[in-house]
Amino acid sequence: MNCNNTISATLDLTQSLKSFEKTIAGEMSLSDVSQWDGRTICKREQKIRQAALIVAGQCIALLLHKLSESKEAHITATKQTQGWRHPKSKGNGRVERQVLCLGNVLVCLRLPYVVERSKQPHAKGRKIRGQGFCPFLRWLCMEEGTTPLVWSTVAEVGTVNGSFAIARQTLFDWGISMSLKRIERLTYCFNQQGLSVRNSRLFDFRQGTLLTTPIFKDQRVVISVDGGRTRIRESKKGKRRQNTNRHGYKGEWIEPKLLTIYVMDHQGKRVNPTEIPVINDGTYSKLHPFLELLEMHLLRLGINLASQVLLVADGADWIWEHIPPLLQRLGCPPASTHELLDFYHATEHLQLFADAAFTQPKERIAWFKIARSILKRGRTAQLIEQMHTLSQNISGEYRLIINSQIRYLTKFYHQGRLRYSQVATSKMPIGSGAIESLIRQVVNLRLKGNGKFWLQANAEAILHARCHWAARTWSTFCDSILTARLYPA
Repeated sequence: MNCNNTISATLDLTQSLKSFEKTIAGEMSLSDVSQWDGRTICKREQKIRQAALIVAGQCIALLLHKLSESKEAHITATKQTQGWRHPKSKGNGRVERQVLCLGNVLVCLRLPYVVERSKQPHAKGRKIRGQGFCPFLRWLCMEEGTTPLVWSTVAEVGTVNGSFAIARQTLFDWGISMSLKRIERLTYCFNQQGLSVRNSRLFDFRQGTLLTTPIFKDQRVVISVDGGRTRIRESKKGKRRQNTNRHGYKGEWIEPKLLTIYVMDHQGKRVNPTEIPVINDGTYSKLHPFLELLEMHLLRLGINLASQVLLVADGADWIWEHIPPLLQRLGCPPASTHELLDFYHATEHLQLFADAAFTQPKERIAWFKIARSILKRGRTAQLIEQMHTLSQNISGEYRLIINSQIRYLTKFYHQGRLRYSQVATSKMPIGSGAIESLIRQVVNLRLKGNGKFWLQANAEAILHARCHWAARTWSTFCDSILTARLYPA
């Protein structure tokens, strides 16, 4: 298969199968077997796969062609997209549209064309007529000129891979050949549709019409939140540059806030995501939209019905100032709701204390190991008293460091957020490794990096999509997008 060019659909299954058989006939022969090795099999595998992808694309093209000639299909398409159609548009004839199928097979369809309803008011108060669309393509989610499988595959590869250049090569290997710009556009467009689905849920949440399900009933739920770092492009103001005629831009570090919500069984293991899915999400917006997003997910899944709720996070003030009151407002029982400072974050402050309190490495390491064990066993008051005793012999700038660490741990101790022994006994996590891993997978491996400056809208779309990928809910994510534009009257 020549992946540099598209292949026209034959619309003849018999001819496609004959072409496939002819292509692979040579690859099925057993000549010069004594000269074979692993490379020989690999090359033959690649050629057979490429031929199979072409015949698969030809079958899909034939299916679409038959469907486009079905009267029932067009009636259904009209009904499913009636809400998008302009009331006075009774049909504007037919137009030819090309659709890219698997194996780089291109099929041309002749389809009915109508004018779309516009929500923008005319200057005199009347609604103007919008652009046109093909009900058939909108119904089957093919308005981008690809089949749903090709579009979702391009979006997944473009989202998951470290760059669009790598994504292009991956797609090329699987029989989808397109320009880098088109891969970017299709990926952003697909993920923006995913954001639209989320925004619809947020709208229902604000209106009080959000559909809720008792998924968390009698479950042990863990909630963890944190922030990452990404450079966002902001256009410079003023005159354009003379050599490029552009304003230029500056890269500002923005903190995307992420959340993860998952369920633990009574043995202290995560419940299989196929039974109760993990909820990952995030946004580059300010604090209030993030809290609204978290509240929407918790309310939708029935957090008030959970048998036990654990909030575990690092020491960021915004977390502890806003999320515990949110859980209380949602009806989480105080007796079974626990708040915990990430254990490994707490031990970092013990390490800072040890570095300032001891000059000898052996003493520093020995004290740190004992202090960490005391903290984990729940004897925090004893540990803080010991730290106060050690601080009396320290002066100067080291005394300031030591006092700072003591105040930090004392604050969380009095707030009841250092109960590691109690939480560990109930077989719940004492660390926020889940959210740290999510930030690495979602932000650090794709959105953060040298020379990466994102438009915020594009970064938000990739962030949301990668959250679904990391939660293993990509299939559900795709299903919601591929039905999002159905708008019956």
